[in-house]
Amino acid sequence: MPGPSAAPANLRLLKGRSEGRDSGGRPVTQPPAFRRIPPKPPTWLSAEAKREWKRVVPGLARLDLLKEEDRAALAVYCETWARWVKAAREVERDGFTVPTEHGVKRNPAVTVLETATTQLRAMAQEFGLTPSAEARVSRGGGDDEPDDNPFA
Repeated sequence: MPGPSAAPANLRLLKGRSEGRDSGGRPVTQPPAFRRIPPKPPTWLSAEAKREWKRVVPGLARLDLLKEEDRAALAVYCETWARWVKAAREVERDGFTVPTEHGVKRNPAVTVLETATTQLRAMAQEFGLTPSAEARVSRGGGDDEPDDNPFA
C-alpha cells in the first residue's frame, strides 16, 4: 500500500526546520521554475464552483502554491465542492431515505455526498486546504527552535 503523496516543495519548505530544508531537516529540491501565477477559472465552471474558486485562490496565491498548470486540479476540486453542496441540499430537503414503490430506500444523494466528501478531502489535502494540512504548513520551525534538534 503506497504512503501519502509527496507535498509540493513550497509546502515542505513552509513547515521546514531551516532555510531550504523540510521538517525532517532534509534538503528540498526545488521544482521546475513554473511561473507562480494563479490560473484563471474555466468558463464552464458551475456557479457554486466559481464561488469556491474565488474563495480559495487568493489564499493559495499568497502562499505561492498555485501556477497556471494547476487549473485542471483546482477545477476538479471546485466542481467536487459544488457537487457536495448540491447533494447536501438534496439530503436536507428530502432526508436520508426516499419512498419507493416497495417501501423506503436510501436517498441516492447520500451516496453522492459521501463520495464527494472523500474526494474533497483528498483534493483539499493537495492544496493544503484542510485544518490538518494547514497545521502542518503553519507549524514549521520557528526562530525559537534549534535547527539541529533531531526531535523537533
